[in-house]
Amino acid sequence: MYCPYCGFKFGVLQLMRKKSRGFKRDATGNDFGRGADSTPTPTLNQFLEYRKLKSKEKTNFSLSMKGGNKHEQKKVQINVGIMCLQNGCLKPQRGKTLPLYTDPQVTANDVLRLAEKKFKDFNKDMEEGPYVLLYPDGSVVVNVPGTQKPFTLKDYKSEIGKPYQRINLFICRKSNFESEQILSSDSDTEVVIRTRNCDESNLADTLPITPQHSTTPEKAVSNKIDCAVKPPQGNVTEITLSDSEDDCPSTSDHVAKENQCYREYMEVYAPATIEEEELEISAHYFDLPQPLEEENSLTAPDIISNLALVIDRKQVSRFNIMRSNVWDGAVRGFKRVSYSEFTDMFVKFSDDAGSFEEGLDTGGPRRELLTLLMSCLQNRPIFDGPPSSRYLVYNAVAVREDEYFLAGRMIAVSIVHGGPGPHFLSKDLVNHIVDQPYFSATLEDVTDEGIVKVLQEIQNAATLESLKDLVLNKSTLLQTAGCFWYVKTIEEKHTIVNEYVKWYVIDRNHSVIKRFKNGLATLQFLTALQQHPSVLASFLCHAEKKLTATDLENLFKAELSPAGSNQRQEESRTLSFWSDYLLDCEEHQREVPLENLLMFATGQTSLPPAGITPQPSITFLPN
Repeated sequence: MYCPYCGFKFGVLQLMRKKSRGFKRDATGNDFGRGADSTPTPTLNQFLEYRKLKSKEKTNFSLSMKGGNKHEQKKVQINVGIMCLQNGCLKPQRGKTLPLYTDPQVTANDVLRLAEKKFKDFNKDMEEGPYVLLYPDGSVVVNVPGTQKPFTLKDYKSEIGKPYQRINLFICRKSNFESEQILSSDSDTEVVIRTRNCDESNLADTLPITPQHSTTPEKAVSNKIDCAVKPPQGNVTEITLSDSEDDCPSTSDHVAKENQCYREYMEVYAPATIEEEELEISAHYFDLPQPLEEENSLTAPDIISNLALVIDRKQVSRFNIMRSNVWDGAVRGFKRVSYSEFTDMFVKFSDDAGSFEEGLDTGGPRRELLTLLMSCLQNRPIFDGPPSSRYLVYNAVAVREDEYFLAGRMIAVSIVHGGPGPHFLSKDLVNHIVDQPYFSATLEDVTDEGIVKVLQEIQNAATLESLKDLVLNKSTLLQTAGCFWYVKTIEEKHTIVNEYVKWYVIDRNHSVIKRFKNGLATLQFLTALQQHPSVLASFLCHAEKKLTATDLENLFKAELSPAGSNQRQEESRTLSFWSDYLLDCEEHQREVPLENLLMFATGQTSLPPAGITPQPSITFLPN
């Protein structure tokens, strides 16, 4: 320790004695304050040595408390993303940004190596390199922008003036980066500079207008007035330099500049006219549903057979069905761990006694199960509305058991595996599923009698005052559906009723409809339905078209004997009796409907979208 007055070094005990004496004497024994010669003056070297020792003590004390190294650098966080080639230019991929913790002194190669390793750790399907490190503007990271200093994260942070957490860098495949450079070099424009003469400069304060819809040819207008700013043709850009100030000073440059800016504004913000051909091209580009004329060449069996190509006919998923409870057996089969929609279905029916029916599944039992399953699905509590126009409703128990997804999956599997469609869904529900805006539901689709009564009162309101009173009295009911507003005209009553019915049928059940669509996406059926709604939607909705005798005649293929034989004559006679029998069933002269006859022969009550494979045949037994 040192004396605070003279800088003399003391021992601990000697210092304590000095403190008890109040430092009345210095180290030599002289009293303080007894003349200038009695107190020795500390030298500069003593003071510097004293300060150095104190600084060392403080440093050692702080490091021993923290237990760290003063030269240890703390890691910082930056953000790294991926750039890819899109439409001829490099763009960042959305949702591909990851945080990267690194040292501030890292170089560009270190950042690239760490970023590539992190993306490969989190994306097992990441494409192989080599990669390059890019700035957000797409330039390669070599030097700090605006300087010739090699890139380091710390220098870049100081130049950009952002915290480390807001620094974004990107990696890109070298092949994509080089392709973008080639495309950008090919698209360079050629600049042509010419001088405008005096006559053109005199028109600088005149705004020429090119008629958009006129019988006057555009070339004739351009011959009269030569615009100073011309649209680029191809890759050539024309820049006009005016010398009107020297040759024709009558026109002011200020007016010319303002009018040129206005002409450029009119060019950029001119109303765009979209022709019908452009609309057709854009619709095809986004893979929207094609018009009916184009879809006539594509049939439902073609679409369904294409979807069924992914089914492995060599493997099966087993279904054990009891006819008295088809729904329970089907649910157990669909929820079985070994079930896969990409394998064929093997169905065995059992009678009420529990013994399995004899016979092999060559397609008939599968089609019969799917037919009975669609009939059971129609009466499930997840549906509401008239029997021929059912729509989805929210059911808490069904949500817990995920029945909405299961119902959509059953419909998709039934159609793709050769079974029937449901034929009971509401047209408004199907239009909503395929993203079409058509809605035609009425009060008949609302099953709540109290709500129907209120909506009928609103619809039958005779005056504007009575309508306002009804809306005010039923504000709670209408506000739930978003139909409560200030009524200005009596015609708004129809809008209120239509909006409420749409909310009742579609909007309030949005969450379960979304889950139902997820089930329909099985085997890509939802995608095909949205692409070809005019072909496939009819198999989901109720069809007025009934089965005819001609349909069954065309369905069954007769296996005839050679022409000219005696057996062939008997077979032809029998076929005529078969046709008469079908006509009698169609005209209800027989107790057996055509639907029951088709069910007996094929296991279905209607012709399925995919057709029946193999085709049913008629075989003649010998006498």
